[in-house]
Amino acid sequence: MSEAQRRVARILVDTPLSHLDRPFDYAVPDELADGVVPGCRVKVRFAGRLVDGFVLELADGSEHEGKLAQVAKVVSSEPVLAPQTAHLARTLADRYAGTVADVLRLAIPPRHARAEAHPPSDPAPTPPDIGSASWHAYLHGATFVEALAKGESPRAVLNVLPRHEPERAVAEAVSAVVRSGRGAVVCVPDVRDATRWHEVFAEALGPDAHVVLTAADKPAARYRSFLRVTRGEVRVVLGTRGAAYAPVKDLGLVVIWDDGDDLHAEPRAPYPHTREVLLTRAIKAGAGVLIAGHARTAEAQSLVQQGWCAEIVADQSSRRREWPLVEVTDGTEHGAASARLPAAVFQAVRNAEGPVLVQVPRRGYRASLACQDCRTPATCPQCHGPLLQHRADAPLVCRWCATEVPAWRCGECGGTRLRAPVVGQLRTAEEFGAAFPDRTVLTSGGSAVLDHVEGDGSPLVLATPGAEPTVSGGYAVVVLLDTWLMLGRDDVRVVEESHRRWFNALALAAFGARAVAVGDSTVLQALVRADPVTVAARELTDRAETHLPPVGRLATVDGPEDVIGVLAKRDWPAFVDVLGPVPVEPGRERLILRVPRREGLALATVLKQLAAERSAAKEPPVRIQIDPVAF
Repeated sequence: MSEAQRRVARILVDTPLSHLDRPFDYAVPDELADGVVPGCRVKVRFAGRLVDGFVLELADGSEHEGKLAQVAKVVSSEPVLAPQTAHLARTLADRYAGTVADVLRLAIPPRHARAEAHPPSDPAPTPPDIGSASWHAYLHGATFVEALAKGESPRAVLNVLPRHEPERAVAEAVSAVVRSGRGAVVCVPDVRDATRWHEVFAEALGPDAHVVLTAADKPAARYRSFLRVTRGEVRVVLGTRGAAYAPVKDLGLVVIWDDGDDLHAEPRAPYPHTREVLLTRAIKAGAGVLIAGHARTAEAQSLVQQGWCAEIVADQSSRRREWPLVEVTDGTEHGAASARLPAAVFQAVRNAEGPVLVQVPRRGYRASLACQDCRTPATCPQCHGPLLQHRADAPLVCRWCATEVPAWRCGECGGTRLRAPVVGQLRTAEEFGAAFPDRTVLTSGGSAVLDHVEGDGSPLVLATPGAEPTVSGGYAVVVLLDTWLMLGRDDVRVVEESHRRWFNALALAAFGARAVAVGDSTVLQALVRADPVTVAARELTDRAETHLPPVGRLATVDGPEDVIGVLAKRDWPAFVDVLGPVPVEPGRERLILRVPRREGLALATVLKQLAAERSAAKEPPVRIQIDPVAF
């Protein structure tokens, strides 16, 4: 039977209900037969409403015994749902106890008719052979690129040295894989990274050899770029986490930069991590893998220790030469109390012949306040929330209810003087500006993030973690302030995440630069040794002892107290270790479920059945996350 004679469309309906997470058969009326094609968008009548859907496939019959409802409308005959994307969505929905519809919302951008009207263009030309010079600094680095050029699919974890442009190294790897007749997907944490990498890709591969997919793009531009991929016009996609789903034809390489950045964790259901999306695609397509960063996550280290990924690093002498020389100080002088601006920091900045970067863990001005006399935290008289101050001449404000407190008085001792146990980058900028009046002081963080600063005038830049701007030639001195504060956060990944942010800041240093870290020397030895691998290996060992990801699998279930209380008493399978409930906010609690890694899919199946039971009974949903970044 010809395709035109197939009158049944198997459709993925856009519904969030877990118990309806499956394809449905619809009859294709004669007048729509030419427009209904696999992968296109349609509208169908579902539960009494007209809803969107994607045609998964066309068939010549249905197992449904009753009369089939008809496809109501063809929204567009453009086949935007590729078979590989549908299979990926099903796999991720099963992995994360979600629905296919939720995954497809992440994978396929909203339709834009004007962009769709553009006629297809010719495929992008094959990029030139740009060599592998950026890989020569690493042991076995050039071999990785050579294997890609031969059509092979190597898998590696790369630890990038300072100033060794990771975007150029990845461009060389992408060029090799495209010249072998395959495509590549490259994911970076944010738009700032995507913009910088785009410039290098355009220069190295050619202006039309790739597309950029980010949530910051205008809808028409984003959809047009997506269509260029689905139509086979380009084989290289660069972007943020949404780009991980791009249906690149003949996928040969997936790349993720800085996989420890929490921006790679999807905040929308079913909460997949970009790294896991890319690894799933690589396994399905038999593609190569590159996980790159200045630091290394426990997940990446696990792949190396399992032998699934090779390790690409520089030798020890090269690491010591390329990374800045780090001095650690606890901030004390001759046994006195810790100073806000230790002598080691003061001297390093004073002697610096060039721009200086100071990383401050907290943004804002005075992010925490306490009584100067008795050290009792300063709280709001209305709701007892913590007080803060946005600038020197601003009144005190409650962090919870935003109430201004013009005349604060300590409830314990009656004192009126305040101290700031936690100081943000704005207040620190005032202190450094007073100490170094000959330097231009700049701040970067919060809603005012600098991408790049000029080195003229030897600026002193105070930035929060992740908001450090680049500077031509690198910083002469990098200062890591208050490292104890970053390590003091209540987070299972706090050590790994802190080192990632510190190594990323140190990577901005110039060759031969100096760095000063204020903190405990026993905790900061990895910075002194320029050794991020040891941190990851130690973290992985700690995770193994507590059976946490990536060694085990963990899920959190959030909901109202009464619901979680009932779920805590549920008859869970024997392999599930139930922890909690624990409060997360007023009226809501969290249940933590832990299983061995081999039981991860079984846990997801159990949780998906739970979600289906609740949706079928029309009960409020609970929030289910598998392997969350924080819990």
